[in-house]
Amino acid sequence: HVQLVESGGGSVQAGGSLRLSCAASGHTYTIDVMAWFRQTPGKEREGVAAIGIGGGKTHHADSVKGRFTISQDNAKRTVYLQMNSLKPEDAAMYYCAAGDPLDLVWYRADEYANWGQGTQVTIS
Repeated sequence: HVQLVESGGGSVQAGGSLRLSCAASGHTYTIDVMAWFRQTPGKEREGVAAIGIGGGKTHHADSVKGRFTISQDNAKRTVYLQMNSLKPEDAAMYYCAAGDPLDLVWYRADEYANWGQGTQVTIS
């Protein structure tokens, strides 16, 4: 089992920036990919970005390309999501996930077995 703890959420004005962090602990040798998802009430969890552990291959959803960047610090077992040029539609609960998804379906929530508690992002 892998424990994930997110931090960095908060309230920011449209056009502003935030950086989310996700620290992994436990049986991290069991995971190949860490990802960020977001969810608003009544909607399905949406894949935002993912990164391969070690290799560093990244994926970003079309809706955030050019504005969000996922990165990692392997020594700290931490993944980051730098969010720039935030828009009102980016407001959501953001979740960190870890697992072993197939590359082509990195955006599917059911491909991940480990989840954090979430951190709220509010855009004013």
